[in-house]
Formats: sequence, C-alpha cells, structure tokens
Amino acid sequence: MGKVAKYLNQLTIGNVFDTPDVLEAYAVDCSALKIKPKLVAFPESTEDIRKIMRFCYQLAQKGIKIPVTVRGSGLDEMGADLTNSLLVSTEKLNRLLEADKRERLVRVQAGITLKELNTALSINGLTIPVGGHESDTIGGIISNCPSDDFAGKYGGIMNYVERIEVVLANGDVLQTNRLPGRMVSKKAKEKSLEGTIYRKLSEITKANKPLIDDIHTNNTGSAGYPTIAQVKRGNSLDIAPLFFGAQGTLGVITEVILRAVPVKSGARRVVATFEEFDVAQKFLDLANSLKPKELNVYDIKIIKTAEESGKRLSEITKKLEKGYVVFAKFDGKPGSAIRKIMSVRKVLPSSTQLIVEDNKNTAKLDEFENSLANFLNSTRTGERVPLMTDFYMPSSRLSRFIADLGLLEKSLKLDLAIYGSYAASNYNLRPRFKISDKDFGKKAVAFLRAGTYIINHEGGSITGGNPEGRVKALVTNDAMLENEKNLYNAIKDLFDKHGLLNPGVKLGADNKFTITHFRDSSSSKIIV
Repeated sequence: MGKVAKYLNQLTIGNVFDTPDVLEAYAVDCSALKIKPKLVAFPESTEDIRKIMRFCYQLAQKGIKIPVTVRGSGLDEMGADLTNSLLVSTEKLNRLLEADKRERLVRVQAGITLKELNTALSINGLTIPVGGHESDTIGGIISNCPSDDFAGKYGGIMNYVERIEVVLANGDVLQTNRLPGRMVSKKAKEKSLEGTIYRKLSEITKANKPLIDDIHTNNTGSAGYPTIAQVKRGNSLDIAPLFFGAQGTLGVITEVILRAVPVKSGARRVVATFEEFDVAQKFLDLANSLKPKELNVYDIKIIKTAEESGKRLSEITKKLEKGYVVFAKFDGKPGSAIRKIMSVRKVLPSSTQLIVEDNKNTAKLDEFENSLANFLNSTRTGERVPLMTDFYMPSSRLSRFIADLGLLEKSLKLDLAIYGSYAASNYNLRPRFKISDKDFGKKAVAFLRAGTYIINHEGGSITGGNPEGRVKALVTNDAMLENEKNLYNAIKDLFDKHGLLNPGVKLGADNKFTITHFRDSSSSKIIV
C-alpha cells in the first residue's frame, strides 16, 4: 500500500484502498468511458470527508495536487464520477438521520439511495416524487439534477430539497440556507472560505446581472452553472442552487434535508400505439393536459427489440412495423383522466392499440415497462452507448426533429430510435456501437456532434435534462458563449481555486483525455 493510502487510513475511520482489484472495480460507470483511479476512499462520516479534503487542500497549497471525485452509485452516463486520481465513494454514507413526521422533513446522508429513502418514508405514507433509478443516491441526484420522468408533474429534485450540507475544497463545512441581505453582509465579513464565497458571489451576481437575467429567461440546458440565476432573490441569497447540476465540482455534498409529500395511490397506466408520430402527438397533448405522473413516448423499434429477446409484447405491437408507443401513468384519482382517454377511442386510427390497465393486464404492462431495460442492455450486435441522453426538445419542434433523425440515420448508418418523457420534454438516443472497433471513438464523437447540431437547430439543448460531465462537454465547451464561460469559470474559481474538485468535468473537460479513455470492451454497469 502506498504512502498516501496509509496516511489517509490513519486519518479517517473509513478505509482507503489502492489495490488493483478495487481500482478496477471503480474504473467504470454507466458511461462510454473507463478511467482507473489511483485511490478509492470509503468515508463513514462527514468528518472523514473533511479530513480528506483538508489533506488534499494543504498539499495543493504546496503545489502538490491530488484531485478528488465523488461517486454515489456509479450510474452516471457522462463519466462525471470517474477519475484517474482520488475517488471518494459515498456508499457508506447511507443513513436516514432524522425524520419529522409532522413537518414532513427528513435529514439524510448523501449516499442514501432513492429506493432506501422512499421505502423508509412509505411507512408514514410519504415519498420524494423523483422518477430516477431506484439505486441513484440523493447526493448524486442533486449533483446531476436530472429532468426525470416525474418532472413534468412534480418538478424534479430541486422542489424537495430544503438545505444541503457541503464540505468545501479546504475541508470547511457549509450549510445552505436562504439568507436575508443583512445576514449575507454579516457572513461576507467572516474570515473563512464560506465568508469569501458569500462576499464574492454577491459581487459576481451584481456585476453580471444582465447576463444572469438572460440565463434565467433563455437558458434551457445545464452546461456550466446556470442555476446561478436562482441564487439571488431580491436582497436574499442562497448558495444551494449552485450545487444542483454541479457534478461535485464545487463541493462534496454530505447531508441533505428534504421535504416529503404524501404518496398518491391508485395509479393506472395506459399504452397506445400509432403508425405516425403526428397522430401520436395529438394523443400525447391530450394525455399531457390531464397532468399524468409519467408520459413517455418510444419508437416502436425499442419494443420490438425486447420482443425479439423473448418479451411477450405482440398484443401491444400487433403488426406495426414502424411507429410509436405512448405510455401514460395517472396517479391520485385517475378515474377522470382515464374516462377522457377512453372518450377518444372512437376517433383513433384503426391501427391504434389502446390498452387501459385493469386487473387482467397488469402483468402485461409490467412486462412492457421492463422492455426499455431489455433494449438498453441488449449487446448482441453492439453496445447501446450513452452519448446523446437526456436532451431537451420542445414539443412544438419534436416532429421536425424526428424527421431530421431519419436523415441522420442514413448519413451515419445508425439505428436512431428515440424515447423519453413528453411531459418533461426530455429525450434519448441510444444507437448500437461496436466499442471494440478501433474507430469507435471517432464514430462516437461524430454522432455526438451531428446529433447536437440538429438538437440545437430545432431549438433544443444537449444538456437540457442532464449536465455535460465529460462526454457531452466534447461539444458544449466550445459552443458556450465567452461571457457565459467567464461567469461560470469565476464561480468555479471561487469555490475551488486549486482545481481539486472533479477537474476534467464540465467546463474543465479535456477533449483529448476523454476520447483516449473511451472503453474498448463492454465493461460498463448494467442498468435494470
């Protein structure tokens, strides 16, 4: 064991490893990348993380850099939780610390998963209505701030976070809160990194007000730190918004206070198939007006791929060779919504299959919901690498975008089956690539650039549903306006002047480094 690992083991209660098998296990996530860390730490408390950060900061002051990347469940698709330096796993920071049933508040460690938290909350009939993967950690969800499947109705994780505890680059602990102007002034006078942050952040927001107002009005992506637009409200200031989508580049989230909401029972599902997207969109608009919990659309090729793998979905696909499948879920009291859906049955095309959940078809709809995972993990003729995932496309331009995809399919010779949330305007493309192909990196970048071009052309954003990480930064960094980049770099420098926190992610992404670390084998984590 090396000197650094030994010293950190003496310093912390949790363990630090530099053994080859551990490093190999943490060299991949769900992205197209493989980057092996030099050290993997498993802190067991906020104090452990403070000691790790303080150690790294003190070394940085002497000109020795040990950058730190934080990892939750390792489900990131843009490589933001990979590093060739020190990786800090939050998997042991997974406790529910306090619960206030009356106020519906819960304090948790950042490494608790969405499933663990909602299972605990369900005892009291409560939930955090975020439609992420059940193994996502709360810290990871905040760090990526995804536009999840429930976001169309419930708004996403930002709506449910009251306060965040963060370990800063120098090891100090910051607890966020919206402070009135007089308290901001008081904080700004403190001789600490937190005081400096409050003071200079006030100056930054004042000096860049026109730009920040423009970001608030027109920005549809999460590249950089666009949540700066939500930091200042009147004379008050709250640092918390900056950590949403920051991907661990501004601080290490250790604890979170969330506000839960009552569980809405009685959900019912609807599935409908359409030969033409324009007809499907009319049905989508109707369903969306009824405030569904989920409203997704899938290219029927996705369902057929699952059917070819043994899934019994012929009742849904019937004889359609092309088209789209709409999936809707209504919670609370879904009766009214279901009746309105049923009322349009007579005017739907004869080729349309409309299936409304009842006691007889629940298992069939469960099988349908599992078809996407089957599609994503089917690697018989290549891996469905996440490159163009979670992008924003306005509903008004979706039909034109799909027409553009047809041209892109022919140009790049890829199967571009779109799927995503219509309610949240958040979509994905996952074509197959042979990652063992020596030209995989070039093909992946060409696809990412071409796809981003047509997304932008139709008024969308490649980072509309998830930040840039390392992979999307291949196209976002060069495209960002200079004044916006300068603003975001000023924020990064304020929080992390030595560049210790997840360098190489977001604004600091190194295109050459990313491309040379594309995987050459199917070794990513499986999503089920």
